[in-house]
Amino acid sequence: MLRTTLWLIPTLQVLLAALLFAVTYGLDRAAYRGELTLPAWVNNGTADAARQILTAIAAAVITVVGLVFSITIVALTLASTQFGPRMLRNFVRDRGTQVTLGTFVATFVYAVLALGSIAHGSRGDFVPHLSITIALGLVLAALGVLIYFIHHIATTIQLPQVIASIAGDLSLAIDAEVASSNGAEVDGVEAGPSVAELQTRLEENGAAIAAATSGYLQFVAYADLVDIATQSEGVIRLLYRPGHFVVEGLPLAAVWPPDAAPGVARRLERAHVTGPHRTLTQDLAFAIDQLVEIAIRALSPAVNDTFTAMTCIDWLSDGLCKIAARWNPRVVHRDALGHVRVLAADVRYDRLVDRAFDKIRQAGRGMPAVLIRQLEGLARVAEHTASEEHRVVLLEQAEMILRSSEESIPEPGDRADVRRRYDAVLAAASGVVPRAVADWSP
Repeated sequence: MLRTTLWLIPTLQVLLAALLFAVTYGLDRAAYRGELTLPAWVNNGTADAARQILTAIAAAVITVVGLVFSITIVALTLASTQFGPRMLRNFVRDRGTQVTLGTFVATFVYAVLALGSIAHGSRGDFVPHLSITIALGLVLAALGVLIYFIHHIATTIQLPQVIASIAGDLSLAIDAEVASSNGAEVDGVEAGPSVAELQTRLEENGAAIAAATSGYLQFVAYADLVDIATQSEGVIRLLYRPGHFVVEGLPLAAVWPPDAAPGVARRLERAHVTGPHRTLTQDLAFAIDQLVEIAIRALSPAVNDTFTAMTCIDWLSDGLCKIAARWNPRVVHRDALGHVRVLAADVRYDRLVDRAFDKIRQAGRGMPAVLIRQLEGLARVAEHTASEEHRVVLLEQAEMILRSSEESIPEPGDRADVRRRYDAVLAAASGVVPRAVADWSP
């Protein structure tokens, strides 16, 4: 969660700047007392010159940071009208942005501390010569960071880069889910009532636990829930998964036996996080929704950017290929003895596929290029799919695309192109090497 904050890294950099000043100030005081001699390259100007240098550094740095970030916010606000409002959130969580802000603020703080240390002493005016030299070095470093930041922002707001970045977040989220699914699970040990029996008990006699606050469920600590259920000798069934919106006062989970509910309710709030917006943590559908949002904005009459939509479809297909090949979400969580303790809300494969294709298919109705690219993506996903149930989901989506083309595309040649891609999906889903289709460039 801390990654999504703009203040953490800048705060750490300011603390490092203060620590650096403490070190250089100590050396300057030692040189002032005659206990050591500073190198010849260290600044050796007067107190008035030092004040002018440090004042100029502090004023210039704080002016540049205000101007640059104001212009950047304006550019990102304009870009978010095309990419969606989540663009600004990506800017906030970007490491380059955080480091740049921290570098400028840390340089400003260091210069102000050095300026405040200039004073009159028994040996004459105390001038922190080494600190002034380090401040000049920090200004040069800040200038390099500024050049990097301008390049970074100019690259970041380019549409292909934005889409690839979101696809990268989806890939990382899939990797995290795979690692979690393959994590600490009891090696084939099962004890106590079966899952089906516990489901029946929860439905008939389970006690509901209400949500303490409203918001999007952002994170669930399943290991902590297992510990809570084990200590209460009960079973917890979650009614929502990360990404769902929960309402204060409405049921968030169910607990069996009912007498374990009070103990679970007191500790349940610490085992999950809710907030005003969705995050990628444990929520694969959020990255999919981001790509879909960009695609349907591109297909709107006001924008009419078919190529951007097709780029989103390509990356959505890539993510679904990874999900089909590697993803196996854990629904049942057991304790060390093999007893079922937590039943998580199921994340269905068909819902992910529908989220990736439905809205784009609807927005791209009557556009052969979009429908063809969707079918090509489904064919790639089908080649990575080993589950027959998953193949059925892909074929159902392909049939909807085909029906949409038959109903909305007037040109017979375009409908024939769509039909050929549909046949390629059938071939891929049946395990047959798809027959070659003519090269087609939108």
